[in-house]
Amino acid sequence: MVAMGDVAVGRRGEYGLSMRRVIVIALAGASLGGCSSFSVSDYFKSTPPAIQVQLESNPPGADAKTSLGPGCKTPCTVSVNAPDTGFSVMYTLNKYQPATVPVTVVHNPGDFASPATTVTDPNPVFAELQPAGPPPRAHKGTKPKKIKKPAAAAPADQSPFPDPNAPAAGAPPPSR
Repeated sequence: MVAMGDVAVGRRGEYGLSMRRVIVIALAGASLGGCSSFSVSDYFKSTPPAIQVQLESNPPGADAKTSLGPGCKTPCTVSVNAPDTGFSVMYTLNKYQPATVPVTVVHNPGDFASPATTVTDPNPVFAELQPAGPPPRAHKGTKPKKIKKPAAAAPADQSPFPDPNAPAAGAPPPSR
């Protein structure tokens, strides 16, 4: 026969085991529920690789600034985090017109035999700066233009419209 204590212990053990299962299943469900807002691809996606971009200009000594932030005086090299799309480099130098050069970023995913690479096109990024035209000349002491007066009226006898009060042609002058 089974003692009363043995049965009670057996039932408590089964109850404890089933509660553990319920708790484990509940925790697993809660953790999987959080995965709906978490993307595995985001977890494995690394930050963009830093790439070296060489900046050159003719004439040298121009200020070159990337649209991503970093800049320097040419010739130089800057390190930028490669974006998914391209970026641009703006060159400025006194007495020269500014120039902007678009840069394309090319991501090569690689495979089992070769690593992934990221390159820029063009590299080096080169700008030919054009001299700025001369500044507009300031006109010193310019005088205002003279306004032309209308031409003097033609004498009455040459007018195409005769004066009605004038004596007729060939008539003696009036007496007083």
